[in-house]
Amino acid sequence: MSGFRTSGSSGKAKASGELKAVQAALGAEHAAVYGYGVVGGKVSEERRAEAQAAYDAHRARRDELARVVRDLDGKPSPAAAAYALPFPVSDSDEAVRLAAEVEERVAGVYSDLVRAAEGERRRDAARALREAAVRAARWRGGSVAFPGLAERAATSAAPTTPHT
Repeated sequence: MSGFRTSGSSGKAKASGELKAVQAALGAEHAAVYGYGVVGGKVSEERRAEAQAAYDAHRARRDELARVVRDLDGKPSPAAAAYALPFPVSDSDEAVRLAAEVEERVAGVYSDLVRAAEGERRRDAARALREAAVRAARWRGGSVAFPGLAERAATSAAPTTPHT
């Protein structure tokens, strides 16, 4: 996995916007790690390895984004103790639906980072968006034309929020 490298930015406003987008991606990765903890506990045995691989990928991106925030002279936002799920998850079908929802939301946040970043960080964000979109399509059993955009509009009314 290629890292989210610090790239030169033009002006403090651009750097501030980029830091906010990186922090948002970090928050999305915190929520994704939490969500996959739920998915892993409910998903069928046939899909458990897929859930574990996604969990590991999100943990790695989360850790990398925390380093990027520090590189941008920010303080990484910590994970919340718990996150509100968009719906109850009591069986494997709902766990699969949650996994697809998590990936769609992550893709939406990475689409914002693609817009805010430049250079290598933009390429890394695009790669993360693509990976989330592919995982969402696998969980959902189909794809959408512009991953991260339609889902972003649909979920903006019901964001995953931390419970404190």
